[in-house]
Amino acid sequence: MESATKRRFTFESEGETLVGSLFLPETKSAGAVIAVGPLTSVKEQAAGTYAQAMAERGYAALAFDYRYFGESGGRPRQFENPDANIEDIKNAATALLADERLNDAPLFGLGICFGAGPMVRAVAEDLRFRAFAGVAGVYTDNAKTKARMGDAYQATIERGRAAERNWRETGTTETIPAVAPDGGDVAMPLREAYEFYGTPRGGVPSYVNGYAVQSLAHSLPFDARSAADAIEVPVLIVHSERALTPDLAHAFYAAVRSSKQELWLESQGQIDFYDDPKLIAPAADAVATFLR
Repeated sequence: MESATKRRFTFESEGETLVGSLFLPETKSAGAVIAVGPLTSVKEQAAGTYAQAMAERGYAALAFDYRYFGESGGRPRQFENPDANIEDIKNAATALLADERLNDAPLFGLGICFGAGPMVRAVAEDLRFRAFAGVAGVYTDNAKTKARMGDAYQATIERGRAAERNWRETGTTETIPAVAPDGGDVAMPLREAYEFYGTPRGGVPSYVNGYAVQSLAHSLPFDARSAADAIEVPVLIVHSERALTPDLAHAFYAAVRSSKQELWLESQGQIDFYDDPKLIAPAADAVATFLR
């Protein structure tokens, strides 16, 4: 295991300045990894944890704040837009490969939780990426989302669209909490999500417990499943039967036609993948071995 050096890394994406943390190994890197994390998260949380773990295993690894979050620019704040995430990932790739320390390095994509969706779509669309790895990934399937939600699906989309119209007309952002102790009208109703984001366990100074309601019009219909049909590079799925949506992870893996591997670990749930060394170490070991 190597020690990792952390450097501030900024780049432009669609007219906004984005801020990241670039973790560099002691020795020449085996490749460049872009790591993206869960819904509403910032680079100091799960994405940064895995980026550092990858640097300790010999890879240069970038975690960054998407537009609208953390130290990065963009308004409205706390706006989850997977299509914008994909653009940001591609622009991060351009900036990383232009860095003289890394411009001959093979490029890889790593997505944690909801971040696996935008990342696998980016990897499937952008030929510069050589492989994809997902850790506790949420591989949304729009057809299944509609079937599960029934009439509530369209009503939720309309709520997001109304909030977006209000933002465009007045400049006022309607927000709800990302997490709350007892759930309710929040972005992530899981109690374990509150125990991470809503407490000192996962709370960091740059994290805001908020979610722009207009995000619903963009995040709810987002489909990661289609990337399984399109991706042509090797795929690694790391998951747990007790993490979120193991059924979607199994279905996504089954649909992938390129070279693929999977690792199923034992977890308490979803959120311990973010900060429990007993999960991070084997997951990062698997990703490092797979990418080599």
